[in-house]
Amino acid sequence: MMVFAKSVAKKVGGKIECKRIGVAIIGLEVPHAHIHLVPLQSVSDINFEKAKLSLTSEELESIAREINS
Repeated sequence: MMVFAKSVAKKVGGKIECKRIGVAIIGLEVPHAHIHLVPLQSVSDINFEKAKLSLTSEELESIAREINS
């Protein structure tokens, strides 16, 4: 999983302006472990108590296309 996450993190970091990609492996809110890759400008960006970003489906699709290109 980490090898795959690293390859995805490199793609995300190449397309989204950030200082680095944070990694968190969490399994509390769902019944399985999963990896969060979070573009970071500062350490506070990976605080999961903060409100989540609210993006439209179109914005998410645009970001996904950019990362996959």
